Amino acid sequence: MIENTIQETGERAWMDAQFEAVSAIHRFYVRGMVTVFCALLVFFSFSPATHADGIEVRKTDAHFSGGFYQLSADFNIRLNPVIEQALEQGIPLYFNSEFTLTHPRWYWFDDVVAHSEQVIKLSYSTLTRQYRIARGALFQNFSNLDEALRIVEHHTATPIPAEMVSGGGSYISEKLFKKDDNYVASVRLRLDISQLPKPLQVNALASDDWNFDSDWYRWIVYPDSADHN
Repeated sequence: MIENTIQETGERAWMDAQFEAVSAIHRFYVRGMVTVFCALLVFFSFSPATHADGIEVRKTDAHFSGGFYQLSADFNIRLNPVIEQALEQGIPLYFNSEFTLTHPRWYWFDDVVAHSEQVIKLSYSTLTRQYRIARGALFQNFSNLDEALRIVEHHTATPIPAEMVSGGGSYISEKLFKKDDNYVASVRLRLDISQLPKPLQVNALASDDWNFDSDWYRWIVYPDSADHN
């Protein structure tokens, strides 16, 4: 009887010791996780914000000079690793910008005053290790990608004559902007995947990595303000 009591007491003490050990390990683990979580929270709270890959409008402008109205836009372009790797392997990238100037009409469809497109080709030569920007027959070389992208990020529309505009079946032989009217300017910049090599086009259509499009950005053009720029 006494031996059984001693045995039970020993087993109970052993179980209590095991429970205390497990509890200590659990408390240590929980405290460690809380410490790590707090450290990560502080890190991400004070770390500089990272920007997503893609194209976004940074600045737009409309001004009048030399008898023409000029629309322009600046973008932020951040290439993701997939597109940057393709560029460095010799695949050229074609960026297509579109500008549209419309005159809103409450009684009918908006009048499209002007529309223009511009294509900029960005390529990389593995032989010279230089980036090249080409606009039609004009080109310029750069030693690094950031410098080349700064050029790609700036776009201007074809100058719009102020004296007369023909479009939509009407002919206006007066100043483009009437003082009592406002116009809507729109701009868009996108990566033209139809210019990619055919095998890569299939992958690009099925992958979000190649979906580089700023979407249409619109702003109101006030003639008086544009005249004084």
